[in-house]
Amino acid sequence: MWKRIISITFLLCLFSTTAFAHTATVQTGGESKYKAVRLTPEIYNAANSDLSDLLIKDSKGENVPYFINSGFHTDREGRETYPMELINSYTKDNSFYFDYKLAAAMERDTVATSIEVATESMNFAKAVDVYGSYDNLNWDFVQNDKLYIIDDKSKLIIELNKPQKYTYYRFKLSNNLEKISFNAVNLIYSTKVSEKNYFIESLIPTFHIEEKDKTTLIKIDGLKNLRLYDVTIDTDSMFKRIVSAPLGSEKEIYNLSLNGISYNDTALPLDRQISQDETFVITIVNNDDKPINIKGVTVCYYADEMVFEGKAWESYTIDFGADATKTAPVYDIERYKDEILKGKIDEASISAISYDSEKEKPSEVDSKVIFNIVVIGIAVLLGGLILFHLRRNKNSI
Repeated sequence: MWKRIISITFLLCLFSTTAFAHTATVQTGGESKYKAVRLTPEIYNAANSDLSDLLIKDSKGENVPYFINSGFHTDREGRETYPMELINSYTKDNSFYFDYKLAAAMERDTVATSIEVATESMNFAKAVDVYGSYDNLNWDFVQNDKLYIIDDKSKLIIELNKPQKYTYYRFKLSNNLEKISFNAVNLIYSTKVSEKNYFIESLIPTFHIEEKDKTTLIKIDGLKNLRLYDVTIDTDSMFKRIVSAPLGSEKEIYNLSLNGISYNDTALPLDRQISQDETFVITIVNNDDKPINIKGVTVCYYADEMVFEGKAWESYTIDFGADATKTAPVYDIERYKDEILKGKIDEASISAISYDSEKEKPSEVDSKVIFNIVVIGIAVLLGGLILFHLRRNKNSI
């Protein structure tokens, strides 16, 4: 009998853990070694909040290593040029000196990261000592470097070891038998900024409107586990009102047409992830005005990609939603993802999503409720079987 109890319990537990195990079919293309597939709202809604339950499988059902990529970096370079003019040149102790100052007066300190020269001299190589001064009287040694033009190779830029703010600069050459001169000398300030760019996707969700206490409540479906970027209201009403969302997001939005000019801003910026248990609600304060006519809602959210090594034109599947307690897999590919992201990656697409628990997408029933019902059912069944067993033993005495 106990074997029967254990078997029934196992089956019920198995049902409770696999009722929301789903798969998404991924189609690949291109000739690159690595593929990237963008996750959809349906996957976010049913997966773990940290995406720890995601698995990619090939056509043989074997797991394929992957890593999650949420964006890309771009390097932006800025460059400012400050011309300098020669104010003095002379010879001292067999060394040659060229003194320069900024050609134009500046209202603020001029920061330089390098010094760039131009010359008509050819076939030379010179060691140069660089000095800096604020007043053309007191000079500080900055660094030494080399300038040269040899055949088809040249170096006419002195990269400063650290940014400098001097107004005057001096070049000292140990000798100048070649009679080198510089046509132009410029201070250069260059910066390189690396920016993280996120993947942002949009969707038009279903929503419900409720009027309550001089406010309009917009309850939006299908946002579970999504990290929202903003929400935009589509309306043809003319208004200017305060709109807010949970956790402090608030803004004045408007849609106005005055004196032949239209003014419109109906987007509420957000930067937060929606939980599995949350119903996302936007509140519009109407005061004593009539509610505005809401024609639609557009939600923008931060998206992620699963990057993996895959073959062209082969079908892969993503398994998700099977185990809420699952920890994310650890793959070697995560250790060298920066190198992978520098190369070409083919885009893959999700062609279909199937839900193992039923033919259509499961309704928005809280999985915790289902789990609790299953646990209660198991407890009742076990209690009944134990009571039956005790009574039978008692009758047999």
